[in-house]
Amino acid sequence: MKTLQMLALAGVGALAACEAQTVPGLTAFTSVSVLPMTSDAVVSGQTVVVQDGVITAVGPTGEVEVPRGATEIDGTGRFLMPGLAEMHAHVPPGDNPPREEVEEILFLYVANGITSIRGMLGSAYQIPLADEIERGEVLGPNFYVGAPSINGGSAPAPADAEALIRAHVEAGYDLQKIHPGVSRETWDHMVAVAQPIGFTYSGHVPADVGLVHAIETGMSTVDHLDGYVQAIASDDVQAQVNAGVISLGGLARGVDEAKLDDIVRMTIEHDVYVVPTQYLWRNLYGATNADEMLRQPEMRYVSSETREGWRRRASAGRGPPEEVAVYLDLRDRILKALSDAGAGILMGTDSPQLFNVPGFALHRELQVMAETGMSNYEILKSGTVTVGEYVASHLGLDGNFGTIAPGQRADLVLLGSNPLDDLANLFDRAGVMVRGRWVSGEEIDAGLEALAAKHAG
Repeated sequence: MKTLQMLALAGVGALAACEAQTVPGLTAFTSVSVLPMTSDAVVSGQTVVVQDGVITAVGPTGEVEVPRGATEIDGTGRFLMPGLAEMHAHVPPGDNPPREEVEEILFLYVANGITSIRGMLGSAYQIPLADEIERGEVLGPNFYVGAPSINGGSAPAPADAEALIRAHVEAGYDLQKIHPGVSRETWDHMVAVAQPIGFTYSGHVPADVGLVHAIETGMSTVDHLDGYVQAIASDDVQAQVNAGVISLGGLARGVDEAKLDDIVRMTIEHDVYVVPTQYLWRNLYGATNADEMLRQPEMRYVSSETREGWRRRASAGRGPPEEVAVYLDLRDRILKALSDAGAGILMGTDSPQLFNVPGFALHRELQVMAETGMSNYEILKSGTVTVGEYVASHLGLDGNFGTIAPGQRADLVLLGSNPLDDLANLFDRAGVMVRGRWVSGEEIDAGLEALAAKHAG
């Protein structure tokens, strides 16, 4: 008996020693099919090694050595792709929102394979929050923080815009958010202040500025396809728009095809990116059945107050259904034209907006993008490699993410099926990695169930 006890204790000690040899921050995905996102190829039978938040090796299993002490994740029959990005995201506004509410929204993004967000309604608390996420103290996606908006109310005069730009740069925001109402004079002064110091501006296109002038003066991203429909209208239709006497359908039917070609070319020549938010626009402009929308499974993860707020805001439509359909179809055609020509398209939903549950809404956005005729690969690029390019070229920050290759940030999603075959396979998640931190599918499911229980009723 004593001998057996000693052997048992020795076994426990050996097991503890093995566990102690596990190296924190060292992970290896083995025998996995990789979507590197540098092309639409899938490379099977790969090992991907991650150390301290960075991919250090990628290659055939059996040829790439799994380092001693690595946590191994079996990828047999699974697919590894870069994490996705939500490029028009919101976290709770205000100076000091409830921390629990903030962390719940961050978790919803991660739970859906979103490893980077661009916050487009800034608050001062979000800058240190982004730092906490980067240090691994809070679970959340990499956070690019937009400054509180410049709009007709916050910047009624050029001097106001200058003061805001300088204050936001000093505070450490990553970009400037634009809302409507900015005059042409104020816009031009803002540009003159922001461009020399490398501070980009993105969001809405103010009516007095117009899309063409916004593009020509360095607009970084145009969100919601703002201004594109108006910019490609014929001169006669433009006159009716300015007079406020034309319907959505009339606006959409008045397309000047030469102007469409011109604005697509101009978008590319000036290196402007587009965040389309097509799903939200369908909810805002089309007649919305609130009861039907609130029966969507993801509604379990938001509060009853949020759900009822959305019910009250549900749209009866912006006009006769056939008129709205023509308008929304034109938005789809503009997006397809931009994509076909090679413009930079960035994933985004404006969550949590009307019926847009953070994280889950992105999957609905991708399905709408697919209806335009964009390929699954082009759609996935808009949330991976293209985002890395934008972050490097427009924000001047580290853009080494969005592909699977040595030296890239370890933002990854492990799936049970191939999203290139069907975008719905993005829901077939086995786990998510953010900056090398692994969050298993079981951990995600447990977190979602806890949220659902909290918001039940």
